[in-house]
Amino acid sequence: MYRYALVLALAASPIAANAQTAPASPAPAPAAGAPALATTAPATGAAPTVGATIFDAQGGTVGTIASSDGTNAVVDTGTAKAAVPLTSFGTGPKGPTLGMTKAELDAAASQGAAQAAAEFKSKLTTGATVYGTGGASLGTIKSMDAEFVTLTTSKGDAKLPLASFGPGPQGVTIGMTAAQLEAAMAGK
Repeated sequence: MYRYALVLALAASPIAANAQTAPASPAPAPAAGAPALATTAPATGAAPTVGATIFDAQGGTVGTIASSDGTNAVVDTGTAKAAVPLTSFGTGPKGPTLGMTKAELDAAASQGAAQAAAEFKSKLTTGATVYGTGGASLGTIKSMDAEFVTLTTSKGDAKLPLASFGPGPQGVTIGMTAAQLEAAMAGK
């Protein structure tokens, strides 16, 4: 459920001294709950494309670009996937460059995922409103244990696996609409 929620504003590691760069433009604000790391990596004239290999300042491979939304690129290191602002990429002798090594990006992604998990867990409490796909309120958490959450809805209580719950734009979310939840509760 934490897919790409992490947006990294890269740590203060300069791009290679021989990197070709354009003046830096301001980085977008990190997503809520994402670590706010300083960025000193300047923007380049062309953003890296999907499939491009990304290198660190010493020429080591960091990962590849898995996707991009025009503002951030998801860098897949093989261990982690992290959304990185396009303004954090430079250009080095081998191609697109980041001011972080693979190990540093993996560590930052792991730390960000741990922070996101802790933040979500703090919201998963008795009385919290639970939302479905599409943003509709489905009910409130009545009780929970290590495996299940009992959700009070307008149609009664539903006991759902804890793993069904995750973070969403409005708060605690499950991957069902109200109609799907009602059908599941009715045994359909």
